[in-house]
Amino acid sequence: MKSLTSIILLGVFLFAACATDGEVARETKVAAGKSDSLGEKEMRRIAEIRKAKGGEDPGLIKVIRETPNYTVSQYLSLNPNANNSRTRDFSIGGYDILDVKVYEEPDLSREGIRVGSDGHISFPLIGRIKVEGLTTSEIERLISTKLAQGQYVLNAHVSVSVKDYKSKQFMVLGAVRSPGTYPVQAKERILDAISKAGGVDFTQGGKQGMVIRTEHLGTDKEEKIVIRIDLNSLLKGGDQVSNLLLADKDLIYVPRSENFYLIGEVKQPGAYPYLEKEVTLVEAISKAGGFTQIAARNRTRIVRVENGVEKIIEINVDAITDGGKKAQDVRILPGDVIVVPESFF
Repeated sequence: MKSLTSIILLGVFLFAACATDGEVARETKVAAGKSDSLGEKEMRRIAEIRKAKGGEDPGLIKVIRETPNYTVSQYLSLNPNANNSRTRDFSIGGYDILDVKVYEEPDLSREGIRVGSDGHISFPLIGRIKVEGLTTSEIERLISTKLAQGQYVLNAHVSVSVKDYKSKQFMVLGAVRSPGTYPVQAKERILDAISKAGGVDFTQGGKQGMVIRTEHLGTDKEEKIVIRIDLNSLLKGGDQVSNLLLADKDLIYVPRSENFYLIGEVKQPGAYPYLEKEVTLVEAISKAGGFTQIAARNRTRIVRVENGVEKIIEINVDAITDGGKKAQDVRILPGDVIVVPESFF
């Protein structure tokens, strides 16, 4: 009996030694979605993850990939006045609502004048005038000139303000708290757009952003471009040049970070956003609260798809954490599924 006990203890010792002194990782390819190292339950859970994974709108991704992309500095070098609020004053369009005040003749003042879909408004004494494409100061001069031409009021002092903005819109999509469509107001910028959308949801992403802009809108030269923005720097106040003035039909897009997944014997299995530049296996397991007491640590698997080929990487975790091989900790990639099976013992 003593001899048998010694043999068992020696076997356990040798198993532990192999766990800490053996190779850290071993990679195998998966044929036809089957693997000898994963059970049916694990394979079924991986299939569910991939089915539910979803992702961003493929049409939007296609536009981004096929559209000319610029950094902010590249864009501004081609469009030096694009960020100048003096040269980019808000122009009135259909459905905007205006307040007009004539100081010399209060009876002529009007509130809540809606600009028609054809860009015209009706004003006492002077009738219909086209205001679409004009700034408020240009409309002030136009009304004053028309009143003088009709000999109604000479040298009238007119004030025009926008009561409600309806003609121009922008959209915010991606990792923000309230994605949707919003009206463009005078001299609004990227940070105003993000604020209207409830701010960036940093649990989903937020380090990078982009503006999909329609240049030469409504002309035969109309085209889309993509302006890429370092949101992290902009939100921290270090890159105010990237706080571009908004334009009609702008789409501000904050890409969601991709996830990696942990299933099996970790304390908090689930999906985790890939927010850092690099996450290792040990760090990923730490994010999930660590192993459970019945985890088979050294049979941990990473299921990965690269270039359309599925592969399984078997990891000897103890060799990394206890065997002095932390430098060989395996980098996790977005989309990886980490599987920690239950121990046989």
